[in-house]
Amino acid sequence: MHSSGAGVDGARGVLAVDSTAPGAAPRGLDAFRRGWETQIGDDVFQLPAFSADTIGDFRVKGNVAKVHGAAIADLHAASATRTADAPGGDQDLVAMYVVQRGAWTLGGPPGRGEQTVPAGQFLVRHVGRLTAFETTAHLTAKFLVLPPGELKPLLGNRVITGPADSAEIRLLTALTDMIHATVADLGPAGVEATHGALIELAKAVAKGRFDDVEPRLAPALTQAAKDLADRRLADPELSPAMLARELNVSVRTLHRAFAAVGEQVATYIRHRRLQEARLALAAPSGRLSISELAAHWQFADSSHFTRTFKKHYGQTPTEYARSTGAASLSPNRHLPGHGSAESA
Repeated sequence: MHSSGAGVDGARGVLAVDSTAPGAAPRGLDAFRRGWETQIGDDVFQLPAFSADTIGDFRVKGNVAKVHGAAIADLHAASATRTADAPGGDQDLVAMYVVQRGAWTLGGPPGRGEQTVPAGQFLVRHVGRLTAFETTAHLTAKFLVLPPGELKPLLGNRVITGPADSAEIRLLTALTDMIHATVADLGPAGVEATHGALIELAKAVAKGRFDDVEPRLAPALTQAAKDLADRRLADPELSPAMLARELNVSVRTLHRAFAAVGEQVATYIRHRRLQEARLALAAPSGRLSISELAAHWQFADSSHFTRTFKKHYGQTPTEYARSTGAASLSPNRHLPGHGSAESA
């Protein structure tokens, strides 16, 4: 278990516990609890008591970050977890669950029953009292604890659910990934700005829309667009217009967000495609011709691909392949390697 700046604003940490290791249980779960309390704190979210079967098989790892009373945890659980039947304890927070794999079942307030968040869905609600929950084995999820001030009035007693690929959740995910990567290096002003952006996007999730001219959201919008482009690099429909449509913003707003961080949308797409083509040229296995590479990464033809590649890297694709030890190539000969847009 490792932490950086644990327990303070701008903190991040890593949790990794396996209670099935010889002699570990129940100390494995105790270690997780101590790590959570040190890095996040009971003042932000109080961990409930867990069931006996959970204590005996608790295999969880994740990254956690704390920003001004908000906590973000990216969790990967190999084991199923279950809390004690009646956790109890007063809380006053907003909790958000974004599930990528597995399912997270939440106990509701008296008389309101359970709610399950399956893979590909999110749920956000105000929590006034600690309630029971269960998770399936092989869970991958993002768990956010947010201060109630601006969010509780928006939510009231409502529980809001929806698809995890909505524009608002895409932006929120991009922002939380950026927080994990940078929070330990932020100064007080940076932490404050990050907290503000996080709350704005959480409000957007609650309202089902976000303020696309809010300047604090430009980095998150840019990152969300990059993440989406990386997954669609081989798609012939990939364009600024397609990204804007998927993210529910205007093309102008998308261009403005990229300009705020000193980039251009089309340039980013072209450079990422060139990077993938370059990886394919140097790969030791797989065989595509230069013309096939050009078509796969959506260049007009092999001549256009060759000119663009040389302008960017200073060598033609054939020259680059030779410099990496690949076989001698011509535009019609097969070359090693085949990049994958899905793995970008």
